[in-house]
Amino acid sequence: MDHEIITQLISAIVDGDPELTVELTRKALAAGLEPLVIIDQGLIPGMEIVGQKFACGDFFLPNLIISANGMQEAMMLLEPELRARQQERKSAGKVVIGTVHGDIHEIGKSLVATMLSANGFQVFDLGVDVPVGTFIAKIRETGADLLGLSALLTTTMVVQREIIAALKQAGLRERVKVMVGGAPVTRNWAEEIGADGYAEDAIGAVALAKRLSSGV
Repeated sequence: MDHEIITQLISAIVDGDPELTVELTRKALAAGLEPLVIIDQGLIPGMEIVGQKFACGDFFLPNLIISANGMQEAMMLLEPELRARQQERKSAGKVVIGTVHGDIHEIGKSLVATMLSANGFQVFDLGVDVPVGTFIAKIRETGADLLGLSALLTTTMVVQREIIAALKQAGLRERVKVMVGGAPVTRNWAEEIGADGYAEDAIGAVALAKRLSSGV
């Protein structure tokens, strides 16, 4: 029975059915499955399949978004259960992420945050139009080792450079790896401003975060 629920949960994620994903998560909890088992054997494998299908062109951005929404809603159910049991997911690293000041584009940044969370990262999502100082303060507060900066406008790309300069000024640059992304952002731009890496999409951002966290 337990195995059947997990199999159904994976299918619900892959099929892009958030309502069913939440319903099966509730069912799994009611059946006595541990939250960590539901996450590690159900939700994460489901999102990995979605990511693979996206990477090879079988799925498109809307598929990725709707599956990620299902995962997010299921995690909202599971996180209180994890706290109640005093359990924690093994963290792949701490990531502060946000869309830079002057830019209110949400979707790409939120998708990256969800995919990072799905892959075991502890994510602190600051939202959009985030001032430079807020990024710095959050890194100090959390001890995050990764920073994700999204800019969807050519006019806000320069803020990514300002944040890297502010990290240096604050004495934090040596211990924080900086990832940049967004429609106008390129690998050349990332190199020019001294970022540690660039990702074209959410799947690439996860691969980059894993690489930077492992020091490769």
